[in-house]
Amino acid sequence: MPTPAIIGSVLLGLALGVAIAGAVAWRLTRRHLKRVRAAERRARAAERMAEIGAMTGGLAHEIKNPLSTIGLNAQLLIESIEDSSLPQEERTRLLSRMKSLRREVERLRDILTDFLEFAGKVHLEPQPLDINHVVGELVDFYLPEAERHGVRLRTQPWHEPLLAPIDAKLYKQAILNLLLNATQAMAPSTMGPPVPRPADAAQRDLILKSEPGQDADGAPTVCLHVIDTGPGIAPETLGRIFTPYFTTKSAGSGLGLPMSRRLIEEHGGRIEVHSEVGRGSDFTVIVPMAPAPPS
Repeated sequence: MPTPAIIGSVLLGLALGVAIAGAVAWRLTRRHLKRVRAAERRARAAERMAEIGAMTGGLAHEIKNPLSTIGLNAQLLIESIEDSSLPQEERTRLLSRMKSLRREVERLRDILTDFLEFAGKVHLEPQPLDINHVVGELVDFYLPEAERHGVRLRTQPWHEPLLAPIDAKLYKQAILNLLLNATQAMAPSTMGPPVPRPADAAQRDLILKSEPGQDADGAPTVCLHVIDTGPGIAPETLGRIFTPYFTTKSAGSGLGLPMSRRLIEEHGGRIEVHSEVGRGSDFTVIVPMAPAPPS
């Protein structure tokens, strides 16, 4: 028969086991409750952000409507002042003020439009397309604007078709934002009327170069380089250029580059930037290559 000492030891061991198991269970329960509460807080925060997003979008739409009315009435007032019999000096002063008002209304409307596009959902309709062909169409469209600001636009297409599953309209929009950004960097006069470039000015080159690439995991990609010979981007600025509303320009919404990145990421791709102050920048747009057709 077990001695009282053995029985006591067994009971003591059971008691310690129960105590340890209880302590472990209590700690696990507390940890689980913390995770549940943290998940609940994240869910409430996400719900709140969704509500704020919906309210912001609705507010932007509501602001656009009266802005259109203000812009229309500003134009009517300008025409009335031009046709009035006021003294020339008074008429010039009133016209200057009304035109400033109309410009600011148009700027606000553009900002709201950019915001609604950036905040809205992106609906892709991808199909396998040759990047060389898509870029060629975009260059034909943008060439007059580049020439108007003294920028030489050139292409270096790959010698073979580069098929990628893209939505042509949205892909072009992303690249167009990069072209506009590069043009503004090389020709600050794009924010106002074009100014003739001196004959001894450095050549402003804007190059679109396409080539095949490869991701770190070996997956084939299609790369499009948007290269400019502008002033380059300072290192302290480079990390912020894709931040919404960040801009180093005197005008603009600061949503062009963020919108480009979002559109390319919706395609499953990315944008990489290499820049050197005084020499220019290279924005590389990388998207997955379309699978090869079965032989």
